[in-house]
Amino acid sequence: MCMCSDNREAFSRLVEQHQQGLRRFIMNLCGGDMMLTDDLAQETFLKAWMGIRQFRGLSGFRTWLYRIAVNEYISYRRSRSNAMLNEAADAADLQISSSVDTESRADAGMDAQTMLAQLSESERTISLLFYLEEMPIKEIVKITGMAEGTVKSHLSRARKKMAGIQ
Repeated sequence: MCMCSDNREAFSRLVEQHQQGLRRFIMNLCGGDMMLTDDLAQETFLKAWMGIRQFRGLSGFRTWLYRIAVNEYISYRRSRSNAMLNEAADAADLQISSSVDTESRADAGMDAQTMLAQLSESERTISLLFYLEEMPIKEIVKITGMAEGTVKSHLSRARKKMAGIQ
């Protein structure tokens, strides 16, 4: 399939327009891992390029693009073996506990990545979309595929968890 140069240029402008926000979202979603961020961002834009003809405009381009990114992240997480995930979680727990003990967390303050690590995957995704990307609930519903009440519930739980660990 041959794409004319106008289509490439238009898509290139879309990438330029959305790349910074999307990469920031992915980086926070995957705990600051730059290599993983690069891989997931590249896969997201590649899938968007390959699927642009299926984009029907029922939602905004940004919503559609972020949905692809969330799906890529979920696919990545599923592809990892449970042993590797458990090993990484244990290493992260060890790093967190060794750098800041439980009693001094409030005094020392916690960085954003550590706070996000305390949230479930759904809570983290929704919080990042709402607070960092400043997306309205309706757009988050489209991106995550969750019901509006579920999104609000996850956001409320995330707020409570973050308030409790500061």
